[in-house]
Amino acid sequence: MVKTTQFSKILFFWMLIGSFLFAQKVTQIQFVGLAHLSASSAKEIAGIHVGEEITAGNINESIKNFFVQGYFKDVWVDQKGGKLIYHFKEKLAIANVEIKGYGSGDDGSELLAGIGIKKGDLYDERRVKKATKAIKAKLQAKGYYNSVVAVSKKNVGKSSVSIVFDVNKGEKITIKKMNFIGAKALSQDEIQRNLASKEEDTLGWMPWRNDGEASVGQLEYDAHRVKNTYMEHGYLDVKVSKPLMRVDFGSYKAEVDYQIVEGVQYRVGSIKITHSIAGLKTQGLKDDLLLKEGKVFNIKRMRKDIKKLEALVGNYGFAYVSVSPQMNKNIHAQTVELNYVISEGQPVTIKDVIISGNTNTKDRVIRRYIYLAPGDKFNARDLKDSKAALGRTGFFDKVDIQSQRISANEINLLVNVKEASTGTISAGGGYGSYEGLMVNASISDRNLFGSGINTTLGFEISKIATNYNLSFVNPKVWDSMYSMSVSVYKRDYEYIDYSQDQLGASVSIGKEFYRYVHASVGVGYVDNQSTINDNADNILQDFLYNDQYEKTSGFTTINFDNTDDFYIPREGVKATMNFEYAQLAGDDVDLQLFPNGYGDFLKTSGKLGLYYGLEDILDYDLILRAKGRFTYISRNDGEKIPTAEKLFMGGIGSVRGYDPYSLSPSLNTGALVGGTKRISGSLEASIPLSEAAKMRLAFFYDYGIVSLDSESNIGIDSVSRSSTGVVLEWQSAFGPINLVFAYPLDEIEGDRTSTFEFSMGTKF
Repeated sequence: MVKTTQFSKILFFWMLIGSFLFAQKVTQIQFVGLAHLSASSAKEIAGIHVGEEITAGNINESIKNFFVQGYFKDVWVDQKGGKLIYHFKEKLAIANVEIKGYGSGDDGSELLAGIGIKKGDLYDERRVKKATKAIKAKLQAKGYYNSVVAVSKKNVGKSSVSIVFDVNKGEKITIKKMNFIGAKALSQDEIQRNLASKEEDTLGWMPWRNDGEASVGQLEYDAHRVKNTYMEHGYLDVKVSKPLMRVDFGSYKAEVDYQIVEGVQYRVGSIKITHSIAGLKTQGLKDDLLLKEGKVFNIKRMRKDIKKLEALVGNYGFAYVSVSPQMNKNIHAQTVELNYVISEGQPVTIKDVIISGNTNTKDRVIRRYIYLAPGDKFNARDLKDSKAALGRTGFFDKVDIQSQRISANEINLLVNVKEASTGTISAGGGYGSYEGLMVNASISDRNLFGSGINTTLGFEISKIATNYNLSFVNPKVWDSMYSMSVSVYKRDYEYIDYSQDQLGASVSIGKEFYRYVHASVGVGYVDNQSTINDNADNILQDFLYNDQYEKTSGFTTINFDNTDDFYIPREGVKATMNFEYAQLAGDDVDLQLFPNGYGDFLKTSGKLGLYYGLEDILDYDLILRAKGRFTYISRNDGEKIPTAEKLFMGGIGSVRGYDPYSLSPSLNTGALVGGTKRISGSLEASIPLSEAAKMRLAFFYDYGIVSLDSESNIGIDSVSRSSTGVVLEWQSAFGPINLVFAYPLDEIEGDRTSTFEFSMGTKF
């Protein structure tokens, strides 16, 4: 009993002391050791304020709040009366992170991306170890074995540290042989077409060939890719084992085995579409599907059909359409019955359009090409057209537009773009027997300062030509539907019989009338001074080349363009019609040959380009192109059209394989007189050469005719030529480069041919 009484007294004493100590109120708060956190922020985190009572509980809770922030190694509190002094030992900040020993530039940046630490983070030993493992995993995924990653750090000042990952990437595994055991229906090339790890090709070191480097991180997914390839050919019951890779670590060569049980091939039975949307006709939907009854089933085409149905239903205002395919396999008939069940959800409206990824192009410039605005009803066609319109600008390498649900009937549009290099120094040229070495170059920017304005300063120099041009085009003046363009050029060209000296300028204004239609009107002025070469005779002087005149013209242009990309369109139509009415003034005409002297003329010209991608049909990125061009000049009888205004043919843009301006009607002496009618066409088939290098190969056939509108009885009134060849199309970092290798099909004696040309810049 005595002991209990003594214990009670002691307990009461300490409770009294504790009550006296912790009943004090906070009179002042001081922070010691802060470097990266401000005092005001620290007060908010502490959660204790002047005037509050000091207790062990609220101090402990305050310390926990600081540790949760992740900034500190240690935090403790001293109390001096009502004054609380917080002491901090902060973690070091990471001043810099770099890779050594692996590579430089993009290679090093690629390894550092996503490893969990970056410049500005606080140094943490555990995070550094995780980052080291992440780098090793990336190297292994790239096919490198026995990689070593060492970490070193160096103090930068008192509160920061620099981290260096010293990488020895090890050896890369090359797949020399792939074995698809049990594969009978498909060839090895078909099976491994979509694999990340493929067998090494002959000459695999070339950019468009496969080098056989193993992507170890993707191996486990390659089995699914093999299965998917079989399902694209109707083998729905196929079984594919996980790949077994055997590596010879002496040579770092590997062999990969897949065990395959193919099963039977299925064809498409009946196709049904189930929905409850008023006004949506089922038969019309079925006609647009890629999968047809009786054809071999293809899982890839079924997925595309699902997206197509979602887009078609999306035109009715439904942004979150769900299309569920119900598949009923009949193994005896080897058919698959399909029923697409459409769940449309609710119609939605656009709440906001949020743009990201644009580092140069201004938001307002991007919004010009988006056909959906806040408050609009969602429409899938408008969404597709917006993406295509942004692609046609040439400002972006990639455009992605996604919807973000805000509520049951509202969404945001998330527009993410990847900027392309629009400012380029372009170059082109070729070699011809007459012109010799031809070189042209230009400095241009399709998107000057991110404003959408297109400017060009260019020149062309050869043995016989010197040309300069300056142009300025604003497609959306003050973000309106109106456009404006100005151009000035100087052209000197030495033909066989005469030399041309021409200075010209033009100004035009235009307006976008419909989504794909743009029209413009303008005026132009040309001062032409031609001089006769020493070898020209009197007839040539009078009839052809004694042209010193001024031309004033008005013109109208109508454009239609609904293609999906600026450089490599895979669908759509480009069409242009241009009308120019010109008046000529000059007093150097031989009135015996041309009694009415210089007069006026009307030049009508047009271009048409049709583009059709066959990937949906063939599962191969084949693009067919058909292009046509025509020009016709009409005039009054007895009036002269100067040779410089007439039409010639040859080179890129007409019939490749012949020197530019080298084909036209001619005199009996062989002198070219130019034509008043010209028509040419091209058929092209473009195939992928290297997706990584952005290279394609196009095969072409060109045909063209240039002629006079009436017989002159002095020589050849009409000339037609054709050619064939290939074009190496390369979307390089310097802009699109086209290397043309052409072969004239109907060359005759005297033709000036050019078997190689190259260009860099816009293509039609």
